[in-house]
Amino acid sequence: MNPKAHQPDSLPAPGPSALAQSEALVALIRAELEAAGGWLPFDRYMERALYAPGLGYYSGGARKFGLRGDDGSDFVTAPEMSPLFAATLARPLAEALLASGTRELMEFGAGTGKLAAGLLNALGELGVEFDRYSIVDLSGELRERQRDTIEAAAPALAAKVCWLDALPEHFEGVVIGNEVLDAMPVRLFASSAGTWQERGVIWRDGNFAFADRPLPSSADLELLAEIDTAGEDYVTETHDAARAFTRTVCTMLTRGAAFFIDYGFPRHEYYHAQRAQGTLMCHYRHRAHGDPFVYPGLQDITAHVEFTGIAEAGVEAGADLLGFTSQARFLLNAGITEALSDLDPSDIQRFLPAANAVQKLLSEAEMGELFKVIAFSRGLDDTLQAFASGDRSHTL
Repeated sequence: MNPKAHQPDSLPAPGPSALAQSEALVALIRAELEAAGGWLPFDRYMERALYAPGLGYYSGGARKFGLRGDDGSDFVTAPEMSPLFAATLARPLAEALLASGTRELMEFGAGTGKLAAGLLNALGELGVEFDRYSIVDLSGELRERQRDTIEAAAPALAAKVCWLDALPEHFEGVVIGNEVLDAMPVRLFASSAGTWQERGVIWRDGNFAFADRPLPSSADLELLAEIDTAGEDYVTETHDAARAFTRTVCTMLTRGAAFFIDYGFPRHEYYHAQRAQGTLMCHYRHRAHGDPFVYPGLQDITAHVEFTGIAEAGVEAGADLLGFTSQARFLLNAGITEALSDLDPSDIQRFLPAANAVQKLLSEAEMGELFKVIAFSRGLDDTLQAFASGDRSHTL
């Protein structure tokens, strides 16, 4: 593979060892592509690029989470941005634990472990007793970082944390997934002259490239036919993997609640005529671009979440839709401004960065509106304070 063919001028080149890892992944995907007859659906390419054992972006050893590109990271998440995110999220989690009478938590994709450490400490300060905090993460490198972070930041509660290699058949407690759904493989579809095709991946002229094929099933066409393309070329995604994951979690959950926080839209906004280029996005060294074939295994590939489908999947599994709202409304309802007011405003070095971070979490121009919170429950009779006002479940 010629790395320059897919390297935007603004992106820094990786080092020799990282490039060697990427080239090994390319060889792996090429072999699978050839075995499949020269074409792979995009969701299979994305799954291998992100999760191929030892070589994919999340299963390999590259650093992912951080504040700046020069520290080797690619993007920042809310728990990295401010400890007040975890301190505030802990309140609805505690409310759900108490309302359901359960004593366990489970986090998917725990990143560096900062969210887990923050939640552990905040739950302890709230006086909420729990027995275990389980983490599900495919990355061995991230598991080690999580363990180190938790032991350093929450030493009194670190013994309650364990890592799971497989999901239990049944789970009673509270599930957390922050920016998990967007990292699940998506299928790509393209419409031209009113005809839909599935977009996949081929090998051409020494590089991966897109290629479209007729739809494999009439069910795909039935879903896509509902999209008003306004007669123009249109590219979009469907979220089969994220829906399947949601069904699995909500089937596993026999009592308690599951919270997912991510960026995205309800279906009527997601498949809007003006969203003609889809939402697929890549992140490398804190630079966003749209080419998923840049340095396979070294960059993140994501898509915005279509939350109506997620809601349908959870309800189909037998769970109740507990609530759906913007991140800003959820955090405000949960008391993030009160948490900020506990800091001394005269302590400029501490207060000002905290206030700036909270502004990013809440602002419509930053994360406050684009990010949403959706939650499911079993065995909870009432809603939670975090969904008491501004619930948008009716928009799904």
